[in-house]
Amino acid sequence: MEKEQLNHPAHTFLIFNRLTRRCNNPVTIRSQSEEYLDKFRIRREKNLMKQFAVLAVGILVLGAIIGAQNPLLINGAGATFPYPIYSKWFDEYHKKNASIQFNYQSVGSGAGIKQTTEGTVDFGATDGPMNDDQLKAFRDKRGSGILHFPTVLGAAVPTYNVPGVSGALNFTPDALAGIFLGKITKWNDPAITGANKGVSLPANDIVVVHRSDGSGTTYIWTDYLSKVSDEWKSKVSKGTSVNWPVGLGGKGNEGVTGLVKQTPNSIGYVELIYAAQNNIPYGTVKNSSGSFVKADLASVSAAAAGAAKDMPEDFRVSITNAPGKTAYPISSFTWLLIPEKIQDAGKRDAVKGFLKWMLADGQNYAEALSYAKLPKEVIEKEKKAINGIQ
Repeated sequence: MEKEQLNHPAHTFLIFNRLTRRCNNPVTIRSQSEEYLDKFRIRREKNLMKQFAVLAVGILVLGAIIGAQNPLLINGAGATFPYPIYSKWFDEYHKKNASIQFNYQSVGSGAGIKQTTEGTVDFGATDGPMNDDQLKAFRDKRGSGILHFPTVLGAAVPTYNVPGVSGALNFTPDALAGIFLGKITKWNDPAITGANKGVSLPANDIVVVHRSDGSGTTYIWTDYLSKVSDEWKSKVSKGTSVNWPVGLGGKGNEGVTGLVKQTPNSIGYVELIYAAQNNIPYGTVKNSSGSFVKADLASVSAAAAGAAKDMPEDFRVSITNAPGKTAYPISSFTWLLIPEKIQDAGKRDAVKGFLKWMLADGQNYAEALSYAKLPKEVIEKEKKAINGIQ
């Protein structure tokens, strides 16, 4: 049959009649047609759903790729004391959350407090909690408060370079305060030799070395000296920067260490983590119970044990000269400074997410870097405090 005939209306009608006559019930054809159309619609809807699903997955994957290439950047600055652990944490957290990147500048606690107050960074870090005047300055400047979150525990230790002396020296509170006040000037002074029986100490002048920059390590050191010496407390006091009665200034742990190594008969102070990583000799210190204790994870944790139970709501606490026979006396928490109000919702959620991770998985990285983990009581209180970030 010709193509034109096949398409002719009359021919179409003829075929329909033949089909109808072969069927006892003409409605059957319509039912079958409707059934076919229903199946067709179902298949079409399923195909569309599959296409939408593939499209949605593609959008998510594309978003993840874009997020990884252009992560949300959160800037922070402050303490050098916790820099090794913060660097590790931020790197590990980014691996798990590619869309979030923390940028932390280790510039010292004083600078961290200043930059956080001025709003040039999203968060700060300090080894000494902000005082009431600093909290007021922040509120006046930013219109809201700031929260302290303890992260890990560390210590400051006395390091020295005394020719002919290779072992660990013992230091009493009176000896350390006297040396840094400039009142004890010779290595063979009875205040030093009395705690080091059998050690031949020279009659050489002591050269004191201290930090020249604003430093949380200085805060810990001077906080301790203020507790064990009334003269130090009245003449010098505590702070990230103080007016030193005597000595040479070195910038950072590196600067202090360099000066001590280069200067015979010198003494300075550095962070425990820095001394441990660089195999720097450091002495033991007599604690409030009368025991000479060397700084390590156990003795630093022991110093925090008492404070953990009575931790104040704002977490501003000092654990220098803590009670306990095994407590190292120049120990401290170190804190992240987080504004109560973070306008950027993305940054706010990212910071809160990081804090929760830090209090859980993050603590597992501490001991390998010579920091002590937070006590469980402190962690539980901090989890609740995270809700205060708005």
